[in-house]
Amino acid sequence: MSDTATILLDNLQDFTAFARSRLGDPALAEDAVQESLMKALVAEHQPDSGGAARWFYRILRRTIIDLYRRRDARERALAAYGADLDADAQADETRMLCSCFERLLPELPAQYEALIRRVDLEGVSATALAAEKGVTANALTVQLHRARARFRKLLEATCKVCAKHGCLDCGCASERNG
Repeated sequence: MSDTATILLDNLQDFTAFARSRLGDPALAEDAVQESLMKALVAEHQPDSGGAARWFYRILRRTIIDLYRRRDARERALAAYGADLDADAQADETRMLCSCFERLLPELPAQYEALIRRVDLEGVSATALAAEKGVTANALTVQLHRARARFRKLLEATCKVCAKHGCLDCGCASERNG
């Protein structure tokens, strides 16, 4: 082991404390020190033993700066992604349900119609509705599945292609003729 490597390992606790004071996260600080050690140990030009610690602090500072830059870039990317999701959600909300949806819903048995209205149209959670009705969440989920399956068949029989694509922004013949 070289003199520089020995000095770096002897001062490892000091380097880690320095990184913790800059980063505030012990695990991230240890990662920064480890990354810096890897950079230092594979460097072509290593200083003599007298300047090894100061040389390593420079490497460690640059590594910490790089971590901050990566974190900022990641946060910007996540914020942009979140904004895109919000825009997509707003666009979905502006699309209209097929008029067949409201017209055909009463053709279901009353129990199925009520389930679809409460959960899918009003946004009540299946768990809350199960508690309200005094049934298990599993039993209500099975009923909801059956109601949706029956309604899907009814929509597909009436709307054809549009029902396969979610009955949004519908252009089916029933809407134009009805």
